Amino acid sequence: MSNENQFQHEHRDPPINARGRAFDPDATDDERTFALMLHLSLLAHVVLTGFAILVPIIMWNIKKEESPFLDDHGREAINFQISLIIYSIIWIPIAIITCGIGAVLVLLPYVLGIVGMIQAAMAANRGEFYRYPMTFRFLK
Repeated sequence: MSNENQFQHEHRDPPINARGRAFDPDATDDERTFALMLHLSLLAHVVLTGFAILVPIIMWNIKKEESPFLDDHGREAINFQISLIIYSIIWIPIAIITCGIGAVLVLLPYVLGIVGMIQAAMAANRGEFYRYPMTFRFLK
């Protein structure tokens, strides 16, 4: 494939499925499964708390060159996990300053993480692209 054709292939707008979601018709079952696992890597925080962010970074670096679908899902999973870390760092002092009243806010990153992870994993499994809500996009 020439560089121009590859550029057009990589930068075209993805088609929209019956659910109204952008998807990759070329995503293989293996790619969809790997993307699903990228999003489920958020569960590593249960075991590796401070180092869990390394799981999607390593997974993404291994596969990002093989597929635009995996590159997109990997960047999104990493951005989301970084965003959750930032929210956690911000909300803990708020809880302390408000003498515990703001402690409810500390739960928000966990709820956002669980709901977002499940939605992203399901979208990846369907071959759809997904954008997490409330996510800072450091990797573009």
